Amino acid sequence: MSNHLFVIDIPGLQPIHVSTGNTPNISKLVDQGHLARLQPVFPAVTCTVQASLLSGQYPDQHGIISNGLYDRENHTVSFWEQASNLVQTERIWDIIAREKPNVKTAVIFWQNIMYAKSNIVLTPRPLHMEDRMLMWCYSRPPLLYENISNSIGKFDLTSYWGPMVSRVSSKWIERATTFVMEQEMPNVLFTYIPHLDYVFQKQGMAPVNLKQEISFVDELVGNMVKKAIDLRIRDRSQFIILSEYGFTEVNGDIPLNRILREKGFIKVREIEGKEFLDFEYSTAFAMVDHQIAHIYVKNGAEQEVKKALDDIRGIDVVLDDEGKKAMKINHMRSGDLIAISEKDKWFSYYWWFDEDKSPPFANRVDIHRKPGYDPSELFVDSDTRMIPLNGKLVRASHGRLPSSNVDEGFGIYVSDKKNISMKGDDIIKAVTIGRYLENIIA
Repeated sequence: MSNHLFVIDIPGLQPIHVSTGNTPNISKLVDQGHLARLQPVFPAVTCTVQASLLSGQYPDQHGIISNGLYDRENHTVSFWEQASNLVQTERIWDIIAREKPNVKTAVIFWQNIMYAKSNIVLTPRPLHMEDRMLMWCYSRPPLLYENISNSIGKFDLTSYWGPMVSRVSSKWIERATTFVMEQEMPNVLFTYIPHLDYVFQKQGMAPVNLKQEISFVDELVGNMVKKAIDLRIRDRSQFIILSEYGFTEVNGDIPLNRILREKGFIKVREIEGKEFLDFEYSTAFAMVDHQIAHIYVKNGAEQEVKKALDDIRGIDVVLDDEGKKAMKINHMRSGDLIAISEKDKWFSYYWWFDEDKSPPFANRVDIHRKPGYDPSELFVDSDTRMIPLNGKLVRASHGRLPSSNVDEGFGIYVSDKKNISMKGDDIIKAVTIGRYLENIIA
């Protein structure tokens, strides 16, 4: 392998965005190596695809079946859990730690990396106090985050998610990455630039300032390449740009739990005038994540629930056991059924009929207590200053596998090194890249 491998994940970036005029830095990498479309694993959501890219395995092996998990024993749903051990297969840094202990690894802002065996880890970990939230990041080694924040300032979580999301978070991550490159000189580094993810969800695939947004992330890539030049390691480095998935335009949500409630499968408990989903007594409920939904079913009602789902407008297909096997997501954590929306729809988690009875966390930024990913948290009602309960505001989504041979839904793979095994391939699978990364390190 090269002495240094730098992998930059820019979710939402697609081949159609790359051109000499818009992305001079990325285009230069393409000229030196290879450009292809990346076909994500199913579901095409952050935690799942990242686990596959880093392990070379499908979710039926690594167990990251979405951005959320349902604990059947405790009747709880949790999203964005960070523990490394949730991934049930080895990832690249595990292999390196065992076989090449002198190779230094770093991972910055990827998912499921807390307590990972990488030499260097940096991930947001806000501490929730009774009266406030401490904007902290977990780091390995200890005090790395403090050293970084003393140099470039503290990480602002509100710029990373929520209605105040902005370029600030991606810029901070890039600066933290170049700090690590200079101070720690890792041999293998993974970092994450989330900016386009927010732009597309909020504004759709053709925002009026698309060129400027694309140019911004290209500039961040250029800064990291320049840092390698300044450190005099560029000729011994390989840069790889990835995008986990592409987006599709959407024109509305499917409030799946509300529909399941209408059909008699969902039970709620009313507490102080607010309705809470009753996981214990519901025959079926949906843990939703963008364009896919894991349906957890009790009392042998799978066929009845599947029939009801098949009749819901906006659902493209419902996977049963055989379907889950075919999509390589037949893991014990998966739902008994998995619903996939049509490409112009996405699933919201809502279950209430009367907005006044929605739980207190519904119109707040609360990524852990909602039984589903909630992109509406990117918006704010100007009158109430709360999160609007309106799924029609979301303009683009992902999760489905690409359904046609066009850019829509595909991610991107760019390498500045020519790769014989991939040369000429127009579409490369995420697991193939994971195995390739393991091979070049080996």
